[in-house]
Amino acid sequence: MKRILIVDDAATVRMYHRNILESAGYTVEEALNGIEALEKALQNPFDLYIVDVNMPKLDGYGYLSQLRREEIPQSPAIMVSTEAAAHDQTAAYRAGANCYLVKPVRPVQLLTHVRLLLGEESK
Repeated sequence: MKRILIVDDAATVRMYHRNILESAGYTVEEALNGIEALEKALQNPFDLYIVDVNMPKLDGYGYLSQLRREEIPQSPAIMVSTEAAAHDQTAAYRAGANCYLVKPVRPVQLLTHVRLLLGEESK
């Protein structure tokens, strides 16, 4: 079963994403910020990361760029943010994101990108 880490400081967003992903059969863990997410990823890397941009301690850009420098198996990352400007997307891809979605993300949109990045067939 594929493991996904949701990194977001907003409990409502984590719950929303968790419900979508668990109902599709994924195992989900959560982190409140980039530092907590990095600790979890270094202990046991995930199959996919869903990362918010604006978080305390270590934001999504900082987390992804640090994760990409680690000597661990690298998995795809979806950056999800309320920021919709082109420079935000560019910064996300520079940091190591594979995909950039603007909140609020519709369930079918999220699952389509998750399955694509995990190399699974669309259902």
